Amino acid sequence: MEHYSAQPPEGLRSAQPLAARIRPTKLDDVVGQEHLVGVGKPLRVAVEKKHLFSFVLWGPPGTGKTTIARIYARALDAELFELSAVSAGKDDIRKIVSPTSPKATKGKNKVLFLDEIHRFNKSQQDFLLPYVESGELTLIGATTENPSFEIISALLSRCRVFVLEPLSEEALRAIVKRTKIKVNKDAFDWLLGYASGDARKALGMMEGAQSLYGAVTVETLNQALESPHLRYDKKGEKHYDTISAFIKSMRASQPDAAMYYLARMVEAGEDPLFIARRMVIFASEDVGLAQPTALVVANAVFRACETIGYPECAINLAHGVAYLAGAKKDRSAYDALRAAQVDVQAHGNLHIPKKVRNAVTKLMKELDYGKDHEKYPSTPLEASEPESYLPDKINKKKYLK
Repeated sequence: MEHYSAQPPEGLRSAQPLAARIRPTKLDDVVGQEHLVGVGKPLRVAVEKKHLFSFVLWGPPGTGKTTIARIYARALDAELFELSAVSAGKDDIRKIVSPTSPKATKGKNKVLFLDEIHRFNKSQQDFLLPYVESGELTLIGATTENPSFEIISALLSRCRVFVLEPLSEEALRAIVKRTKIKVNKDAFDWLLGYASGDARKALGMMEGAQSLYGAVTVETLNQALESPHLRYDKKGEKHYDTISAFIKSMRASQPDAAMYYLARMVEAGEDPLFIARRMVIFASEDVGLAQPTALVVANAVFRACETIGYPECAINLAHGVAYLAGAKKDRSAYDALRAAQVDVQAHGNLHIPKKVRNAVTKLMKELDYGKDHEKYPSTPLEASEPESYLPDKINKKKYLK
């Protein structure tokens, strides 16, 4: 259990992660979440009026849940206790509510910040409930999961739910600027895509690059990331040259060349399932919508190889190769996926329009999930500009052409 104080000892402050060192201590310094902390918005009004109540902060990682909880408790001059539901249990709650608790300050309200509250099971939540009901504890829960599913209804009914959104580009830029670390445009764009609205993630990567390499650039960020890379044995070069020639021959609709390279692999004792897997991929990547049954054929070849094995399954492979090489080609589905992936990598997880979110609980409906959604809207043939279900930032994009 952590008993939070306003500032860490001076000697420990420099040892804290960058995200902790620049964490706001006043509501005016919070970046993002204007719908909650802006002028006239609910959490700011609650702070200004010293209104003590239980609530749940629901949102992605690194969007300010812990920061808001600490600022709120401090502004109301409450005693703040922090627990992580991953490791905490009933005994930790007992210690907080105990009149003999060495951490408690007489006369102060007790606020429990329970991070990852969704990790508390039903029994633990039931145990917490009476203390929240009686006002002995004011609960601030933080969760990345839908509280409708993860928090028992009796406890949820005694809390307001505030939804935090991923931080915008402008918000992340302001946070990065606050670090006083030099970051050029390319590096910031890299961080923006990597972080997906998570300030803590962006700051952690910046700190790693700065500490290890003395600068934050695209190169040092990639080095700090330490992405795993596939390594190929150079002795297997002919193996990959052959499979490459095999795929390119089918792609160019040259069945004779494809059959020759298949024969080379079969004679070399290549795993038939390796060849068949490549054919299944080829059926969707290169034949695609031009001949959708290609995927059915390729899957049947894979299943035959799995069932029969060498030497007879070579005939099944040849059957599939002849079919795929002779089929018409259409990469539109593959190209659409790759184009969409470029946008995901560039923009992160953009905000899904509420209209197409899944509204299966009362809370979700109150938050306008699924509002005005038409199950079978007008098709593009019947409407000149059908409403896009894409996120607002990319709602004009056309991936499948």
